[in-house]
Amino acid sequence: MILFVRDLTVIDFSYLCQKRGMLGESYIVDVELHGGLDQTSMVLDFGKVKKVIKHAIDQLIDHKLAVPELSAAVKLQNAQGLQQLSFESSRGHIQMAAPVEAIVAIKADTINLQTVTEFLQHSIKPLLPANIDKLVFTLRAENVSGFYYHYSHGLKKHDGNCQRIAHGHRSTIQIYANGMLTPRLNKYWCERWQDIYLGSAEDLCSAEALQHLTAGTDDYSFRYQAAQGWFELTIPKAHCEIVPCDTTVECLAEYIAAELKQLDNTRQYKVVAYEGVGKGAIAVS
Repeated sequence: MILFVRDLTVIDFSYLCQKRGMLGESYIVDVELHGGLDQTSMVLDFGKVKKVIKHAIDQLIDHKLAVPELSAAVKLQNAQGLQQLSFESSRGHIQMAAPVEAIVAIKADTINLQTVTEFLQHSIKPLLPANIDKLVFTLRAENVSGFYYHYSHGLKKHDGNCQRIAHGHRSTIQIYANGMLTPRLNKYWCERWQDIYLGSAEDLCSAEALQHLTAGTDDYSFRYQAAQGWFELTIPKAHCEIVPCDTTVECLAEYIAAELKQLDNTRQYKVVAYEGVGKGAIAVS
């Protein structure tokens, strides 16, 4: 017997790629449980599927930075109570110091759909009842016809896992000018923010102010104290855009709308910005 749940959850996280650097990603999760019926004539109660499996996914990878542990480009060490990361990509050197919970190391040389799927299946199967013989995850990106971009960020004021300095999303955007959808502007912003780290200006610091990392002259340095602990990040300037606001989706939608209005104040703009799948904010200027 096979029990299935479509659209169980969405994983919003960032990962490290040798070619593209740090990428935000959003995967929709479908799950199948193969096995016999239990004493209640079920493979597993749907409520328990959501409670056990979704909770495990949230704990394992959601809102974390996924690191390919077997890649020669990666160096990980635990020092002074923080996980310290160094990663050499084609786009430059990325470093991070953060609480252990902000990073997930996956035993692979590349982070992709297959390696994340295998990691989840291997990690979560032991948590399930004995009548379940096989656990099958299908991870997929949202099927969109428009433009999208991958971005990473951190929200130090957030009281949940969004405060982690390197997590992200794969997001779509729709921009309207005088009520008309404008593909040209959608394309521009998605190209501008493709594979980007969006940093808040108030989180920038000098290289000398870092406590655990060493930044180069071509890097931006970020640091902040949040509820979960101390966070630092250095990342190439070419990999970033600095915005004069927090990087919540509400603020990003307002930022885009204000930028558009500055370029042409004769038009009214509506910006529909997404944070991952099926959620976001709308700003009008």
